[in-house]
Amino acid sequence: MPKLLKVFLWGLMISALGTLPLGVLNIAAMQISVSEGLKNAIYFSCGAVLIEVFYVRLSLVGMDWVRKQKKLLKWMDWIALAIVVALAIGSFYAASQPQQEKNSLLQNNMPRFLLGLLMSAINPAQIPFWFGWSTILFTKKILMPDARQYNFYIVGIGIGSIIGLSVFVFGGQLLVDKLNTNQRLLNYIIGGIFTFTALFQLIQILRHKGLANAIENTGETKR
Repeated sequence: MPKLLKVFLWGLMISALGTLPLGVLNIAAMQISVSEGLKNAIYFSCGAVLIEVFYVRLSLVGMDWVRKQKKLLKWMDWIALAIVVALAIGSFYAASQPQQEKNSLLQNNMPRFLLGLLMSAINPAQIPFWFGWSTILFTKKILMPDARQYNFYIVGIGIGSIIGLSVFVFGGQLLVDKLNTNQRLLNYIIGGIFTFTALFQLIQILRHKGLANAIENTGETKR
């Protein structure tokens, strides 16, 4: 198998599988798909993926610099926690209001592409995820410090993330259109997922296992 194709496929596979575990971005994409339609959910997903590939590029060329930004990484932990808590509260509030179907945090006029950019930018989980996997690929000599390999790797990652997010974007539509899922029940379920995520994030921070520490280890999920 040609080296560049191999690098591309590794990036695609890791990214697609890493997007599937429930997390802030894929659940937000599903909620936008359900309440606003496919178009806005796709815009949101594209914005989120653009930031992700930027983080990957940063992890490839600036690992030492990022590791030194411990104060910034700690702030990102707390900001991400605040966003997840707000999403959980918004989902439960939407579920409690008969006339409101959308998470209140998502009830704004911000272009969904820009919203995807912002939410992805403050989502810290993907940083240690890609630090870890890129380190493994370097160690196994699958990925080499070469500009062309970096480009193929990043393109694979972008396509893989789009594939993974599409599962939630189109899956949300399937729940509503085919299974006639009750919107209020769906908001309760999504609120529960965000609550669990927030509690897990808080425990990690209090145990000093936040972003700065996680960068030293291989992440299991990027969402």
